Amino acid sequence: MNGDTQSKDDLNGLSYCTKKSEEDESHQMISSLFLGPHAENYEYFKSNIIAILECTRDARINYFPEDGRFISEQVQASSAFTTSTDKIGNAVKKAAELLSKHSVPWWSPRYAAHMSSDMSMPSLLGYFMTMLYNPNNVSIEASPLTMVAEIEAGQQLCEMFGYNLNPEVKDVPVGWGHITCGGSVANLESICTFVVETCSGAKKLFKDLSKWELLNLKVPTVLEIPDRLSMEYGLSSAFLQNVMKKYGIQSVGLGGLERQYEIDQPIQYMLASTRHYSWPKGGAIAGIGSDNVVGIAPDIEARLDLDDLDKHLKANLEKQQAVYAVVAIIGSTEEGAVDSLRGVLRLREIYQAQGLSFVVHADAAWGGYFASMIPKDFKPGDPKNAEPPAQTGKGDGFVPDASLRVDTQEDIYALRFADSITVDPHKAGYIPYPAGGLCYRDERMRFLITWTSPYIFRAGTTESIGIYGVEGSKPGASAMSTWLANRCIGMDTKGYGALLGEVCFTISRVRSLPLSAPLLDDAFYFGVIVCRSTGVDTRFKPRGDKSVLIQFMNVQLSAHWAAMSTNSSSFVCVPFNLPPAERKAMQDPNSTPESYAKAVEEEKEKIRQRILNKSNQEIIDEDANRAPEDKAMVLLRALGSDLNINAFALNFRYSDGTLNDDVEEANYLNRRVVEVLSVDSPEDDPTKIPFYLTSTEFEHELYGNCAQHFKKRLGLAQDELGLFVLRNVLMTPFPTEGNFIDKMVKIFQEVIEKEVEVCRKRNETKKNHHSFIMQDGEDKVYMVNRSMFYLASRRRQLIASAKLDDKSLKTYRDAKNENSEETFFLSTQHTEDITATMLSDGSFEAVITTKSGKTITTGVTVTSFTAIKDRPLNSKYRDHRYPTTHMPFYLYGTPSALHIDHMLLLAPNIQLSASQVSLS
Repeated sequence: MNGDTQSKDDLNGLSYCTKKSEEDESHQMISSLFLGPHAENYEYFKSNIIAILECTRDARINYFPEDGRFISEQVQASSAFTTSTDKIGNAVKKAAELLSKHSVPWWSPRYAAHMSSDMSMPSLLGYFMTMLYNPNNVSIEASPLTMVAEIEAGQQLCEMFGYNLNPEVKDVPVGWGHITCGGSVANLESICTFVVETCSGAKKLFKDLSKWELLNLKVPTVLEIPDRLSMEYGLSSAFLQNVMKKYGIQSVGLGGLERQYEIDQPIQYMLASTRHYSWPKGGAIAGIGSDNVVGIAPDIEARLDLDDLDKHLKANLEKQQAVYAVVAIIGSTEEGAVDSLRGVLRLREIYQAQGLSFVVHADAAWGGYFASMIPKDFKPGDPKNAEPPAQTGKGDGFVPDASLRVDTQEDIYALRFADSITVDPHKAGYIPYPAGGLCYRDERMRFLITWTSPYIFRAGTTESIGIYGVEGSKPGASAMSTWLANRCIGMDTKGYGALLGEVCFTISRVRSLPLSAPLLDDAFYFGVIVCRSTGVDTRFKPRGDKSVLIQFMNVQLSAHWAAMSTNSSSFVCVPFNLPPAERKAMQDPNSTPESYAKAVEEEKEKIRQRILNKSNQEIIDEDANRAPEDKAMVLLRALGSDLNINAFALNFRYSDGTLNDDVEEANYLNRRVVEVLSVDSPEDDPTKIPFYLTSTEFEHELYGNCAQHFKKRLGLAQDELGLFVLRNVLMTPFPTEGNFIDKMVKIFQEVIEKEVEVCRKRNETKKNHHSFIMQDGEDKVYMVNRSMFYLASRRRQLIASAKLDDKSLKTYRDAKNENSEETFFLSTQHTEDITATMLSDGSFEAVITTKSGKTITTGVTVTSFTAIKDRPLNSKYRDHRYPTTHMPFYLYGTPSALHIDHMLLLAPNIQLSASQVSLS
């Protein structure tokens, strides 16, 4: 292919940037933003660092130069001074070397694990230059410039989300935002500021409002009360502040308010049960209680299930239990799912009319910066939104623009209607930690969490931004870093939108790696879920839309995961998000397992032929002659998650081609793979890992039907075990050229195939040496198999009885009489298959030994070997609701010789057996 012709690079000879790709202006701009995977832009970065240091030097010299030197040349020449500077220099060099050797290589395209990547040069330079002055954004006295930078950074974010910043616009509130140390603190702050509203439409005197009506006032109604008291009654902000001290939640606490107003049912937060850990944590810190952060079930693609939310809201309305807020997650950190913010806003309208209202908060810590991909002229519902973006790049190496799906675009567009938004510049903004952010649709909301409450906002006054929010002291460097990066890169489709668009293409291309999916039963994929509140199928509707660079890379990865394995592969790789053919089969009432499998395989073959092993330019050129619905770019757009995260899982086939159905063993395979491709110990050498992935777990309690659905697609049993899932988050815009992704995928596939062999050896039943604990009987002996969870041939709890030849039985009993405390083991003398020979034939030869390994006798003839209890120990045969108040045992033997063996209902576990027990 033409893209194989690559230019040479002075660093290492090979370049993944083809000559023709250098004509792509968007990619040229993006390439200037980073130091580069091989420090290609080192000289530019270095010159900026030198410029910053020179400015710092000049600032110190020029501040009252008449003061003269405080550190003389004589002091600098002293032995103590030089010894100390040498010590510092050596320590710096050593620490830098350690960091270079032991840090995870976020900057490399080989890293596709967590939400971490190379940081943009503007953000690094902004942080570095500000760090030298160490401003504290708690007050304007300590940060006169960076305070302004934080205010402007907040305005940049508000504008990106579509909030109004013009105070002259009277029918829309003015937005406001600021920088926090991270999304967790921003989420906590949003919890602390939320109030409730109602829009029943009734006009009453404030004193006549019921408790329920007060708990459901609209946000604007609550926020305008101080203004109205000032304008209509002349009450000053100082007076109101003194009065409210006696009643405010900051003073009396949540419990005090609930007791005073007889609020018997705790007010709740609602969001998807798959939410970030900061939400229950924030509920605990804010005094709401983590139990009152109510988890709403996710749908099969891990988005907030609007039907389940509807049920919870209806229940709360019926029992008059207030709701603080409903949170829509705009980019979940595990699956990249974007909740239907539009659906949440619609439900609020429905319930407001019935007297129940709540704040709508958008947790866009991950997905917030993707708002930059939404064109300024975007119109929800416009048919043009479903068209792939026009591609203007030239050459095999150019990186096409990939857009978000239509539904994702429209939910991100709806951010402008959310009451507040969490966003993390240190995630998709490519900015150093710590840099979170919180934006309010109505700037007055910030007054609800301050200790110097300016109940009336007066434009033009200079205020310290530090009085708002949870934090006190915080680095001005974070604000400057965010502001400078936003300013240099741009908050629109030509800036961050272009960068994120390229990345989204690459991750989608990886999603289409050939995948094999097991057949599903008819009942599973005949079901179409309809949202009760709208009457429309919201879950399986194809998504489509327009935008640009990280998204393009996301598409590439999705393609690889989707088509990686074939029916003859030793494993299957199943993407969490439904590929189009599978989604369509689920909606088709005439679909059969055979037609479903055929459609999936045909789509995978289309991915292989049209996407994999094709240059970016070839994909675009070949699409020019295809019908709109048949274009490869349309298929790419439909693959994977809503944003640039791929969740997927592996399962293995046995040597005979049978697909494993044990969840625990599939988890074992996925764990082994991710252990090879990640750092999980300080002793690991990050420089030796060729490709990075990460993982998560779909816990049954949190994911419910979503996890069960994914297990079914993997061919696994429907049990309550958590499912171990692989993840990749791709943030680099570089690896789309020169088949770099294909190279990484090959590494991944080699690791899988190696680990599949380990799993096969662990799970395929073969002849083995078997060992039993011996327990005496009257005319026979009882034997308890020494079980092993991790080896198929011994993965069973077997209690058996058998007869020994007279000589061996006498030898055993004589030895036992000599030492009644000794434990004796009977082991097969040859490798045996318990089912095929020992239980079916009932006889075998054995050896008797002691616990210490001493041989008592050999050549033992065992006959009449009969199972008393024989139970497989695969995960599906266990009881995961293990009793917590008692320990269950099997009881067996004779009236004069009773024995017990602990029921192995859970793994890991202890094998506990006892002989000659007595019962009370």
